[in-house]
Amino acid sequence: MKQYGFIRVASANNKLKIANPKYNLIDLKKKIDDAIKSEVDIISFGELSLCGYTCGDLFFQDILIEECNFVLEQLRKYSVNKPITIIVGSVLKIDFKLFNCAIVIENGKYLGVTCKKSIPNYNEFYEKRWFVSSEKLNKSEILLNGHNVFIGDDLLFKSGKVCFGIEICEDLWSVKPKSTDLSSNGANIIFNLSSSNELVGKNEYRKDLIKIQSAKNICAYVYASNNVCESSSDLLFSGATYIYENGSLLCEGERFNFDGEIIYADIDVERLINERSKNTTFELESKYRYVNFTLFDKSQNLARYYSKTPFVPEVNQEKTFEEIINIQSYALARRMMQINCKKTVLGLSGGLDSTLAFLIIVKANKILNIDNKNIIAITMPGFGTTDRTYENALNLAKIFNATLKEISIKDAVLQHFKDIKHDVNIHDVTYENSQARERTQILMDVANKENALVIGTGDLSELALGWCTYNGDHMSMYAINSSIPKTLIKYLIGYFKEHNTECKDVLNDILNTPISPELLPPDSNGNIAQKTEDNVGPYILHDFFLYHFLRYGAKPSKIYYIACNTFKDEFDNETILKWLKVFVRRFFTQQFKRNCMPDGVKVGSVSLSPRGDLRMPSDADYEIWLNDLENIEI
Repeated sequence: MKQYGFIRVASANNKLKIANPKYNLIDLKKKIDDAIKSEVDIISFGELSLCGYTCGDLFFQDILIEECNFVLEQLRKYSVNKPITIIVGSVLKIDFKLFNCAIVIENGKYLGVTCKKSIPNYNEFYEKRWFVSSEKLNKSEILLNGHNVFIGDDLLFKSGKVCFGIEICEDLWSVKPKSTDLSSNGANIIFNLSSSNELVGKNEYRKDLIKIQSAKNICAYVYASNNVCESSSDLLFSGATYIYENGSLLCEGERFNFDGEIIYADIDVERLINERSKNTTFELESKYRYVNFTLFDKSQNLARYYSKTPFVPEVNQEKTFEEIINIQSYALARRMMQINCKKTVLGLSGGLDSTLAFLIIVKANKILNIDNKNIIAITMPGFGTTDRTYENALNLAKIFNATLKEISIKDAVLQHFKDIKHDVNIHDVTYENSQARERTQILMDVANKENALVIGTGDLSELALGWCTYNGDHMSMYAINSSIPKTLIKYLIGYFKEHNTECKDVLNDILNTPISPELLPPDSNGNIAQKTEDNVGPYILHDFFLYHFLRYGAKPSKIYYIACNTFKDEFDNETILKWLKVFVRRFFTQQFKRNCMPDGVKVGSVSLSPRGDLRMPSDADYEIWLNDLENIEI
């Protein structure tokens, strides 16, 4: 895992007794041992987890401070030869003042102490009665149980690419969160030791706060709050635990548990670093002190969920699909307004891509109050056209009252074969591409004749693989599907199916039709013989490869690693490696098609437009990317 930039972190709250550090140490040790069994690299507990947050005026008792220090020393000794970094909360008395602290311990050493900066003194909080802010700290080192230890707001803990910082509870809720400063100085993981009481609606607000903070700072955020063992005199604490990464929730614990709990997740630090490198507004400062910590070698297996269809939303699908369709249709409407065009032309094949493009035109016409008769849907039967797709194309056009034209390409292509002296019985790339270019010529010429706009139907997945005919289906006047991957298209058509009862049956059959360009003759039963995924590989894999390759800059060996984990019940490792190599080769060699692709609206986080997200030379060599896969053992 480490070679791919993953680190396993844990958020925990311990079963505690208020003002009884020795008792609390017992469960702290148990949680640490459990974390070690789960091969956790760093574990963080809640605020003042050694003694409890709700000690109140007992913090003024020297015996409690002494007991905390004694137990802290026991924990340090306990950590010897333990392959884990521990972050625990305790009160420290420094120069006659009390500080609310987080102490980092590893293998028998105090690595550093961070103190709480924002001391709340409003509503139910009155911490200024006991604690002073880290801003009042006037030293950079302290003597802790006989050990010289770094202390301060300016500490970051670093091991290779991993760099973490610590904030304590209110530091997150303040106007200027400390985690923003920590991230600006290099921290890619933030640990928050907290003791956050529960109020109606507070949990969702707290999650939103952490989510936004982790997204703004492009960091992972590990949050641990003390549980219901805290005093309930006036407040109740729930033990909220969350782990976020760049705005995405990786793991969430169950609240309201007396025994405490531990949750863990694998953070992709390389992904965070890559994201920061692309964000030109994210600038690093250099005013912090770095403390080295150790990431111990462990034989971890990836314990992280990845969606098989990363382009497809997993939550709020209905709302997101509506948003995508609005982006596509309003973009098309805007282009039609710009050129004062009321007519559109597209090749309607009865396949997925042309169906979605057709439905988007219908929506754009509705926006502009244009009659669907102005949609010129042309079906162009060729050597591979089946009755199934032909009928579906006709039915779809009729349902929406589009102008339907049927123009066979067979005679024109046969004449072309004679002209270029190509044997019609040789079903090679010439045989296929001649049909695609003939269809494009028809669309362009009809558009000229009708003063219309040719709408491209090709999708993002095809552009990534170059699975389109140069100056054939590769070309249009507006490429409406150019940032919609194949795996998402099915869901969008499914959305239209559920919201348009009149076309439910035809859309359902289109969704169940094998993906094919239908450029080769059907089989003896008249069914589709040429299936795209038999040639280029499963789109579910290629879309997965594309997403992680472009969105996060993951190297091929890492993509292979997470793909094997994600698709372990669907594809064997050999199959994944085979199609990943195909993806790498095709992605690089087909860039020349993308460098002259027509306009098309960006919809999601990945776009291949040379005017948008991807500036890539057509002559880039792919050797180092393929070499990265050569030493993989299946």
